Amino acid sequence: MNPQRNWLPYWLTAPGVLMALAFVALPLVITLSLSLYPFLPGGGVGDQMTIANYADVARDDYFHVIFARTFGMAILVTLICIVIGVPEAYVLSRLSARWRAVSIVIVLGPMLISVVVRTLGWAVLLGNEGVINKLLLGSGLVNEPVKMMFTFTGVVVALVHVLVPFMVLAVWASLQKLDATTEQAAQSLGAGLTTVMRRIVFPQVIPGVLSGGLIVFALAASAFATPAIIGGRRLKVVPTTIYDEFLGNLNWPLGAALAVVLVVIVLVVSMGMNRFVERRYKQVFQ
Repeated sequence: MNPQRNWLPYWLTAPGVLMALAFVALPLVITLSLSLYPFLPGGGVGDQMTIANYADVARDDYFHVIFARTFGMAILVTLICIVIGVPEAYVLSRLSARWRAVSIVIVLGPMLISVVVRTLGWAVLLGNEGVINKLLLGSGLVNEPVKMMFTFTGVVVALVHVLVPFMVLAVWASLQKLDATTEQAAQSLGAGLTTVMRRIVFPQVIPGVLSGGLIVFALAASAFATPAIIGGRRLKVVPTTIYDEFLGNLNWPLGAALAVVLVVIVLVVSMGMNRFVERRYKQVFQ
């Protein structure tokens, strides 16, 4: 006789599953279905299913440039966050308990403020009359304001500031599992700091770098507020283009198709990088 099934775990997870279905799965299904209908002049949606919207995205060089800019920006932001976040997380893991608590508050502090407020702060700093340009002009380093607003560089700087805490936390979590005695053993055998970091520390924090990189990449590719405020109307990325198609042109099917393509590319890149890093990670430790 089979023992009676315990339904308690299912009942406990049911609210979370229902919330995910209602606020994640259902909107994605609706977006996918909307992308398969034609756009009618005047803001209407046709009745016959079609892939014309995806064909427009695939054929139009305008969308190719926007997708290339979006993912180029996401890759660059991810690399910069890795360069900044990994050493910062390593230093954080080596601090005393008191200073570690203070440092974690400093790292998490920006995440407690709305991304819009942080981005507006960068707009104040990067503007032609902003703090940075005033300092540069006052010091005599430049003769005219340096254009930083509505540029690719300005958006990258603001996104790095917004997203680097995710990288720091992911790598710091991996460093908690690192055995400090392995570093001491390597140093006692004559290994320098560079060798210890390259041969011992970094291979063991690859999972944290991978998870943090995937989070940063996905958030950077789908970021809307920061590119919209810092990049403005001149520097189009996929999320701002989706916004324009939905609310500017009222072309909901094309906007939905762009959203679906964005989600698919992010998923494919994330899973591909995950498989690649896992394969290399296994080769290193086999």
